[in-house]
Amino acid sequence: MRIVSLLPSATEMICEIGLGDELCGVTHECDYPPRVTKLPRVTTSSIPHDATSAEIDRLVSERTRGMIALYSLDMKTLTEIGPDVLVTQTLCDVCAVAESEVLTAVKLLPGHPRVINLSPMSLGDLLGEMLQLGVSLGCSGRARDAVAALRVRVDAVKKRSQSMSHQPTTVLLEWIDPLFSAGHWSPELVRFAGGKELLGSEGTKSKRIAWSELVQADPEVIVVACCGFGVERSLVDVALLRFYAGFDSLQAVRNKRVYIADGSSYFNRPGPRLVDSLELLAHAIEPNVHPLPSNLNAFISLP
Repeated sequence: MRIVSLLPSATEMICEIGLGDELCGVTHECDYPPRVTKLPRVTTSSIPHDATSAEIDRLVSERTRGMIALYSLDMKTLTEIGPDVLVTQTLCDVCAVAESEVLTAVKLLPGHPRVINLSPMSLGDLLGEMLQLGVSLGCSGRARDAVAALRVRVDAVKKRSQSMSHQPTTVLLEWIDPLFSAGHWSPELVRFAGGKELLGSEGTKSKRIAWSELVQADPEVIVVACCGFGVERSLVDVALLRFYAGFDSLQAVRNKRVYIADGSSYFNRPGPRLVDSLELLAHAIEPNVHPLPSNLNAFISLP
């Protein structure tokens, strides 16, 4: 079986359920597990690599309004691979190749490969889709084992959170310029970690917010996980917050409880590492209850 993944989270899911050797092509953003970086890249992006966050937001908004794709398929490479299965998503128009382009490609590719669409809106959805992916790709047993191991870790976090007498108020930001509060599965992760999300809503899309909304919410904990950015790149944007009126007065800032996460690898990639994201988040929200994760380099406090 020749599998092509059209989004990084799918690549991670496929490898997690034991089908990494069946992967024959991935996106230009796929970087985990490390071995997938050697596979052929079947997508390209129209967003300049050196664009600022404000420029990226403008490009995304313009192209979304104009129904112009942000990502494109490399049909030459895809044809050479001759995939049996394409794994993609219908969750977000910004994050992957448009569904219409995928369906057109299927008609043109030899053998007309199967298309598997993923669209998780919660952590439960993610685990359920991993199980279904295992069924669809003929490795249901390995998928069950992988999901069971992830659920053990999730349940451990939830159990520890039940011992907390206080739910620290929390805001998880997905973008800085302009400000976006994180939606989809992120508020659920906050709840599982023992916090209380003030601006994002479970199972809904991320949304643009005004600075005044963050000031009014005045959370005890602020977590910045910029979509597609690692920690170092996110720090560039977080520096902009210092110019906003009232930033130094926020209790999260006063108490040094502003954290910057690797949003590219974790919080914004709905794959198996959402469980890592939960563990990182839980430690940030209540370090006295939740132990220090081993991958702390993906999460730092604001200097």
